[in-house]
Amino acid sequence: DQGRLENERDARALAALMSTIDRCPKPVLAVVQGAAFGGGVGLVACCDIAIAAREASFCLSEVRLGLIPAVISPYVAAAIGSHACRRYFLTAERFDAATAERLGLVHEVVPQAELDAARTRMIGHLLKGGPAALRAAKDLIAHVAGATIDEALLHDTSRRIAEIRASDEGKEGVAAFLEKRKPNWQ
Repeated sequence: DQGRLENERDARALAALMSTIDRCPKPVLAVVQGAAFGGGVGLVACCDIAIAAREASFCLSEVRLGLIPAVISPYVAAAIGSHACRRYFLTAERFDAATAERLGLVHEVVPQAELDAARTRMIGHLLKGGPAALRAAKDLIAHVAGATIDEALLHDTSRRIAEIRASDEGKEGVAAFLEKRKPNWQ
């Protein structure tokens, strides 16, 4: 029953949520164990890593409600590509976790009983990375994905690696590797 202005405010709040997840400087892990429909697919697409139970299901259901997946579309399109969006935005077909993995929406599919173990394993991998390096890697991805490889990009990426190599964390990580020990952040 809300008017256009109220709906726009609500949509902007959802857009802010999606952007916050997408731009979070720390790794964000999605664990999908049931149905992820509409905005739920958008939430998964905003995350850095997504693991789904084999039994999970997905659907971009908006057109069946006379709506469109507008706010989530940039994230979903980045995850699954425009060609898959053409199919699933328009048909609102349900798809399974294996299809979500094939499309690039999720990175790993496991049996429901193994979902907690898969989550714990992935968190373990993330905890092995240097905290500053994880933030820098996320920022790097945002800057290079889809960018033209030109002199400005080459300069930027060279600057980034030089900065992190010269940082305390970078020096500690390389020293730990050479000394065959765990770095001090682990």
